[in-house]
Amino acid sequence: MSFAGTYELQTQENFEPFMKAIGLPEELIQKGKDIKSVTQIEQNGNHFVVTVTTGPKVLRNEFNIGEESELESLTEEKIKTTVNIVDGKLVVQLKAVTSVTELSGDTLTNVMTLKDIVYKRVSKKIA
Repeated sequence: MSFAGTYELQTQENFEPFMKAIGLPEELIQKGKDIKSVTQIEQNGNHFVVTVTTGPKVLRNEFNIGEESELESLTEEKIKTTVNIVDGKLVVQLKAVTSVTELSGDTLTNVMTLKDIVYKRVSKKIA
C-alpha cells in the first residue's frame, strides 16, 4: 500500500489536552489549534519522507520501515525509534506516545496515544 500523497487536516480530537500532556507551551497550543496542517508523504518502497507543515512550523522526518531512525517529535525532541508496518498501518513508539497512521481510500487517520489521552487527526488527500 502506498501512503504517498499530500493530505490536508480536516478534523482533530483532543488536540489541546494532548499537546498539554506532551509539554507544548500554551502559546503554541493556542496558535496551532485552528491551523489546517498539511502532511506530505513521499514513499519509495520502504523509504519514507514525511513533512508536516503547520503554519510556519515544518516537521520533516525520514525513515526506512523496520530500521532504527532518529525522528523529531512534536516537541522538537530527537528520538531514536523504529517505524513498522502492522496490519497495513504505520506504527511508531515515540517514548510514551504511540502513533498509528492508517490510510483508507483518500483519508489519512493518525491516532496518537499518551496514557489515557487519545489525539486523533483525520486528513483528506488533496494531491
